[in-house]
Amino acid sequence: MKDKKINAVIIITICVLLYFALYFGFLLSLLEGIWKYVFAILPLAFSAVMIYVCIERINEIKKGEEDDISKY
Repeated sequence: MKDKKINAVIIITICVLLYFALYFGFLLSLLEGIWKYVFAILPLAFSAVMIYVCIERINEIKKGEEDDISKY
């Protein structure tokens, strides 16, 4: 059961990262000059946070905290 939950987290993370890459890649292709580099920071930050959240969620699932929302 844990493997299915971990696989779901990984698949969702990959889908979101692909979306970021395609969406922001298209937007960045329309920009020129320094703005291209300035606005490239945003998708890189989103991607880093998404990967961090994915790793944290996998650790929670492995520890048995599958329904951690019940704590709140």
